[in-house]
Amino acid sequence: MQNALAAGLLASIVCGLIGPFIVSRRMVFISGGLSHTAFGGLGIAYWLGLNPLWGAFIFVLGAAFLIGWREERQKGEDLFIGILWASGVAVGIIFIHLTPGYVPDLMAFLFGNILTVSPQDLKLEALLVVFVALVIIVFFRGFVSITFDEEYAKARKMPVKSLNLLMLSLFAISIVALIQMVGIILVIALITIPVAIAQEFSVDFKKMMFLSALLGMLFCWTGLIVSYFLEIPSGATIIVGGTLGLFFTKGWKRCYGR
Repeated sequence: MQNALAAGLLASIVCGLIGPFIVSRRMVFISGGLSHTAFGGLGIAYWLGLNPLWGAFIFVLGAAFLIGWREERQKGEDLFIGILWASGVAVGIIFIHLTPGYVPDLMAFLFGNILTVSPQDLKLEALLVVFVALVIIVFFRGFVSITFDEEYAKARKMPVKSLNLLMLSLFAISIVALIQMVGIILVIALITIPVAIAQEFSVDFKKMMFLSALLGMLFCWTGLIVSYFLEIPSGATIIVGGTLGLFFTKGWKRCYGR
């Protein structure tokens, strides 16, 4: 439980930092596509007897560069992402089936189990927090520029293509590092739900990032405590709690105004 609480805190910080960029650029579908593309790398790595994390990393990073290349040319990004999503899962299932001996359950990567996080996983997650924070601090102005007005950034002679690829690579690295610990579904929930609530309280981007991380931590810790006493799945409890918080916020603002 202590490791799970720490993992929830660290995952919330990472998702709080990258979530506002993903939501503001309407890239939630891209994050879902990258997450599920990881299945292909996981399956091939298991079949080859390698660390599945490295297989997922190579697949997702390659998919991120392909999406960035397609986005630059504006040639049916949604269609291409959908194909990557489906084919990644299909390749993973086939290679897992071909793997002799013990066959891992891919559902564990889809839904995860935050209660099985090890001290080594926490160290990796802590390094991820430091890495993501440093990249965002260094390139914050550039990321904000391409998020809200890409044409203006091009007019200012900013390296828009490089910034887009760097942002997609940052998403890919974060997703791969988190899915093995908390699962794909919880990663997507922590990226989107806290940001949706934070947008109701502030339009300042830095405040949104802070509120998103804080809300993610609140939902993770509350969900873990509730799941402990009710003996129900922790990941699903965290997501349901966040969804209820979003509905309450929307309803409260509709009833009482700003």
